[in-house]
Amino acid sequence: MTGSDAASARIDTGRPHPARVYDWWLGGKDNYPVDEELARRILAVDGTVVRGARANRRFMHRAVRTAAEAGVRQFLDIGTGIPTEPNLHRTAQRTAPESRVVYADNDPIVLRHAEALLHGSAEGRTDYVHADVRDVDALLRRAGRTLDFGQPVALSLVALTHYLDADPDGDDVYGLLARYVDALAPGSFLILSQVTPDLNPRAIARAAENFRRGGTPFFPRSLAEFARFFDGLDLLGPGLIPVHGWRPEPEDVAAQAEGIVPVYAGVARKP
Repeated sequence: MTGSDAASARIDTGRPHPARVYDWWLGGKDNYPVDEELARRILAVDGTVVRGARANRRFMHRAVRTAAEAGVRQFLDIGTGIPTEPNLHRTAQRTAPESRVVYADNDPIVLRHAEALLHGSAEGRTDYVHADVRDVDALLRRAGRTLDFGQPVALSLVALTHYLDADPDGDDVYGLLARYVDALAPGSFLILSQVTPDLNPRAIARAAENFRRGGTPFFPRSLAEFARFFDGLDLLGPGLIPVHGWRPEPEDVAAQAEGIVPVYAGVARKP
């Protein structure tokens, strides 16, 4: 974390931020009334969001362990959100203590909690950069202070792409992902999850409308649209699947009894 990162961070408490809404769903305390108001409105029309947030966290843990067990020792988590234990670096460094981890987020409140993220293993390294996913060059440049992009990196964007549009003149989410993947060495991993309308279209449409009314663009995607993120990559089994079902552990199997989670997940390796 640099001085310029800290100096540029300004918290806007007048409008909700996805990371803080997500924090409220996870039971966190690092959010504002405007975030709680939007979180409650969405929960009222989509009862899956709390279990979806929890399922996303568990998926991240499983995917990170998979990458670490495959030999990856560097991790870049974009859109990390508010620190929630166990964090990504805890998961990676339990498997491989020498792992290097960089978190990136554009929410200044995450910057305030960066110290909580920076206590990793003695053998590894953990860092945080204040950067927006849309500013690819700046984010990669700052992450490159800690990571060696000449070696494999596991790139994680969990529950982030549904806040980015596909318009080439807008966010250009597919172009953004392609630029990040192009920067990765062969053997790198891509870890993604994305809200979908496929499994609960009415509730997701209402949730999306509430996000947009709150000033947060929201773009649920079909399975075919989600699959585009992985073009040119080698998908790991079981492929693209609802988040509960990606290499589930007993807790995930038990959670499936609570009902559907309209989120797709996938992990792929760069050949």
